[in-house]
Amino acid sequence: MQALKKLVNEAGELAIGEVCLSDKEAEVGRIMTICNACRYCEGFCAVFPAMTRRLEFGKADIHYLANLCHNCGSCLHACQYAPPHEFAVNVPQAMAKVRGETYATYAWPQAFGGLYKNNGMTIALALAAGLELFLVLTLQVTGGILHAPLAGNFYAIFPHNTLALMFGAVFAFAVLALTLGVRRFWGEISPGEISGEAGAEAAGNVLQLKYLDGGHGMGCNNADDAFTLLRRRFHHFTFYGFMLCFAATSVATLYHYLLDLHAPYAVSSLPVLLGIAGGIGLLVGPAGLLWLNLKRHPWHGDVEQKPMDRGFIALLFLTSLTGLLLLGLRDTAVMGLLLAVHLGVVMALFLTLPYGKFAHGIFRSASLLKWSIEKRQPNNLQLGSE
Repeated sequence: MQALKKLVNEAGELAIGEVCLSDKEAEVGRIMTICNACRYCEGFCAVFPAMTRRLEFGKADIHYLANLCHNCGSCLHACQYAPPHEFAVNVPQAMAKVRGETYATYAWPQAFGGLYKNNGMTIALALAAGLELFLVLTLQVTGGILHAPLAGNFYAIFPHNTLALMFGAVFAFAVLALTLGVRRFWGEISPGEISGEAGAEAAGNVLQLKYLDGGHGMGCNNADDAFTLLRRRFHHFTFYGFMLCFAATSVATLYHYLLDLHAPYAVSSLPVLLGIAGGIGLLVGPAGLLWLNLKRHPWHGDVEQKPMDRGFIALLFLTSLTGLLLLGLRDTAVMGLLLAVHLGVVMALFLTLPYGKFAHGIFRSASLLKWSIEKRQPNNLQLGSE
């Protein structure tokens, strides 16, 4: 115990001397030094075997490990040095705080990341409301909020080319911002050469949300030390719901430009069926994640990130809710109003994608790919199991 205390003190002094580290990054460095001496949790997830390949933890290593962590909470409840022990080891919380910093650090433009990080819920809802109001006022000026039924023809309200230009520009901005951010992150963590085997393994881990099973298959901890797979299940609903909605939009685009088939499409058509399935997923998943977020124990994450988390969850839920309402009432006089509301929410979602919880999925995928590459490289330290 005395030797470990000495190691902890030396780690603290090293972190303080590492002037380029923030306080949150230094705390992760301190905790990883303790964990590297203990190794009880080495088999829990990818964080701990990746940790054993390092004796010191610089900024890039800390960012990599923080985004590799899925915040399942298992290591916290297994740790003999967790609070109220004097070492106060809380890996999930320390990692979550650094992840929050990376969203802002790698954001482009960077000022937007910091703004959204501190005011996520307010910005998300205010942006959606502002865009909705603008579109509703546009309706009022051009022909009125209510109208005769138009057989579900959205383009009679807003012309196709106008919508394509408007949302194409917003989507392109989101893709550019995310690409620049993850490119910088990827370059700093120095991953090595990507092999087909490593890429396939990382893709499988991402699609399965493998490390949300707690490392033992029983799931995450949320409100207490009981295991639950609900967090993994609700993430699956959210992820695949989003992907189905994206597929619906992509298929509709192909119908329009390649097959010369124009909206509105029948309920039995492929774009609408994909959209309905995705919409249901984006109702169930975000609602469940919000419920778990409200119940989660403060030791299991960073409470300062809750506004950002909930802002993203709210936009996903509202995107689905307004989309399904629009589909159900598209043959009525309120279609224009619902269309304006839905488009405002979707545009707000796209504009905030690079700065909130969506970005964590991109950085985490990059970290999982790095781990798949790294584990296939020789471990020159030979201090832990492969």
